[in-house]
Amino acid sequence: MHAFVKYGLAVAAFVAVAGIAGTAWAQRDPAYQAARAAGQIGEQPDGYLGVVGSGSADLRAMVADLNIKRKAAYTRGAQAGATVEQFAFVSGCNLIAQTRPGEKYKTPGGSWETRGGGAPERDPRCV
Repeated sequence: MHAFVKYGLAVAAFVAVAGIAGTAWAQRDPAYQAARAAGQIGEQPDGYLGVVGSGSADLRAMVADLNIKRKAAYTRGAQAGATVEQFAFVSGCNLIAQTRPGEKYKTPGGSWETRGGGAPERDPRCV
């Protein structure tokens, strides 16, 4: 079984129970909500937020802070047997799947897309 798939269920369970650090907090942050709604930030396949385009210094700082919190959560989750990168990847699969229509996400090919009514394009290794 591929390593990414092997740890998928463990990661999904951790994400469901603990949530992604920063995600729950960020959803209460008006600056995060505004940037997400405006398509200035989006989810990436690696499990981290990305800035769409250049973005302001404040926007880049907010994304960097949230990504630090996510990495800390991935590091805690990875202690269950996956690497941080594997944990982050599976989390990225889940976070992209959870985007809503109109929100941005990065495709496996590296382009930013706006989620439509259907499923987002995800890495084929996502389960």
